[in-house]
Amino acid sequence: MIDPIVELRGVTKRYGEHAALDEFSLQVCRGEFLTLLGPSGSGKTTILRLVAGFEEPQAGEIFIEGKDAARLPPYRRNVNTVFQHFALFPHLNVFQNVAFGLEQKKLRRDEVRRRVRNVLELVELPGKEDRSTNQLSGGEKQRVALARALVLEPAVLLLDEPLGALDEKLRKQMQVELKRLHARLGITFIFVTHDQQEALVMSDRVAVLHRGHLEQLGTGEEIYARPRTRFVAEFMGVENFLDTQCVARDGDACRLETLTGLTLWTDASAAVVEGARATIAVRPESLRITLASPEPKPANLLAGQVVETIFEGGSRRWIVQISTGERLVARDSNSLATAREQIVRGSNVYLSWEPARSLVYPQTAGRENAKDSAPRAASPSTK
Repeated sequence: MIDPIVELRGVTKRYGEHAALDEFSLQVCRGEFLTLLGPSGSGKTTILRLVAGFEEPQAGEIFIEGKDAARLPPYRRNVNTVFQHFALFPHLNVFQNVAFGLEQKKLRRDEVRRRVRNVLELVELPGKEDRSTNQLSGGEKQRVALARALVLEPAVLLLDEPLGALDEKLRKQMQVELKRLHARLGITFIFVTHDQQEALVMSDRVAVLHRGHLEQLGTGEEIYARPRTRFVAEFMGVENFLDTQCVARDGDACRLETLTGLTLWTDASAAVVEGARATIAVRPESLRITLASPEPKPANLLAGQVVETIFEGGSRRWIVQISTGERLVARDSNSLATAREQIVRGSNVYLSWEPARSLVYPQTAGRENAKDSAPRAASPSTK
């Protein structure tokens, strides 16, 4: 049974003619690490501002710890926010920055000192109380911002792209630190990012947003392996899409044909009826690329020619133009480089994949890939 600490019910928020959120509903479980993921303008930061009390909705309800938050000003909501650009006071040292909120609450001086030292230890900044914020690295500044929010002991911590200003190495280090902090504190984190990998690494659940709507809510593995709509699939890195029509359903398989005459197969769990149009999607890492035709012949096998190879450090991508003119993308780990090093631009190759690796999106009238158009994929790759 879900125990929501934050709940949005049918919330609408407009800025002029633009609907940042449109009858949006979401429950955040007590103690979970929930990430709001989506492109710019999808409504992520608007949700944080509504929960924090910095904005008011035009319609709908917001509950925090079971209480209607409509009449609660920001300072009476048991939440706190960490921003992307730290928002530290440059004229105050580390101790004074962290202590600021406690001093506003008129706590005793010894209690302030105890709580500040405890939280600085928690974020691994002990002994730096007297440092000027100008003397800190980017990662240390982010830790001070976290400490300043955590010292007030909020029930919910709102994090608005807090790692966005950090370089990649430091960003990955802080991802681990945030996960550690969450596990140690046990409070609810609502984290905003547009970085798919960051969301998968850190979250208990991920909410994918698009134009003010909730496209999908689930674990990182569910979002990655079974994207519910074409938008989620594209946003989570699926690059190969082919328009098809279901021509036959036979036992545990479904046969489809593309507009260019290719025959493709998916498993029988695909939510498409005979005669219906559908889009087949395949992750680049689900495609096997070989110089020789695989034996035994797989159900899905396409011949083509490599038009581009791309080295990505830990992996390699090949863009392959198949016989009908469409281009597909395959990706492999560089640990397989010895088996793939002969595949270069101009190589004639074969692409193959298992029917169960296909994601199928029925094409419906009106809004394509609505919630009733979820794909079905058995034993999908979770690499």
